[in-house]
Amino acid sequence: MGALHPLVVHFTIALAVIGVAFRLISLFGRPAFVSPAATTLLILAAVSSIVSAQSGAAAHGPVERVPGARPAVVEHEEWGERARNMLLIVGVIELAALALRRSPKASVVRGLAAVAGLAGVFAVFQAARHGGDLVYNYAGGVGLRTGDPKDVERLLLAGLYHQALADRAAGRPQQAAELVATAVKRFPTDIEVNFLAAESMLLDQKNPLGTLATLARVHVPTDNRILSMRLATLQADAFEAAGEKDEAMQTLQRVLERFPNPRLQQRLDAMKAGSGAAAR
Repeated sequence: MGALHPLVVHFTIALAVIGVAFRLISLFGRPAFVSPAATTLLILAAVSSIVSAQSGAAAHGPVERVPGARPAVVEHEEWGERARNMLLIVGVIELAALALRRSPKASVVRGLAAVAGLAGVFAVFQAARHGGDLVYNYAGGVGLRTGDPKDVERLLLAGLYHQALADRAAGRPQQAAELVATAVKRFPTDIEVNFLAAESMLLDQKNPLGTLATLARVHVPTDNRILSMRLATLQADAFEAAGEKDEAMQTLQRVLERFPNPRLQQRLDAMKAGSGAAAR
């Protein structure tokens, strides 16, 4: 059931927010459809919150065992339970208002539902915010939805990539190169990982000839536009870094003949203009 949590929880959020908004509008008396719509949405939100909380509880076990993630899991779970409780209270108030719909007290009960609904939306917001922290700051839930080990492999690759970028930006090229080397060792046949290795050799190791040698071993399908342009761009970067500007321009020209691209064309034009200015 834990795999359903990301799907179900978004229904709960939408139903609660729109339902409370409709309930607030209904306090002004118009349009007529808003009040019954608010009742329907808020009762559905209450029911959905039960499924959201249960599915979240089912998912939290593997996630909280990730080192350092437990406090974030607990925080998210507590706010999720608060949101569920508040939405259940709102649902009960809405049912009471429905039972009293012919009574003068119905408007007072709907006002109470609006106030409780605002508290519920606040709890939903907090639960969602902490859930976002859990996903984006701790990579919580990876591999739970499908059970496919490749989900975890993609997480590993993403982690190596982002940490390599962070190390490079922090002036730690050796550490960045080591992380990229780990990625290549783990994913040796992945074309984009090999591109990453070539880029690291150029940027982290300042070795343009090694970059060109690495790229020469990468076989890109000739009909793949994106990979072909990526290969040509890296080759041009390496040629330029090696002082072979003519080779860089020829590389870009060849790929542009097969796959026209405004950005690459602008780069080629700029290189030609620079070469012309240098010649004068």
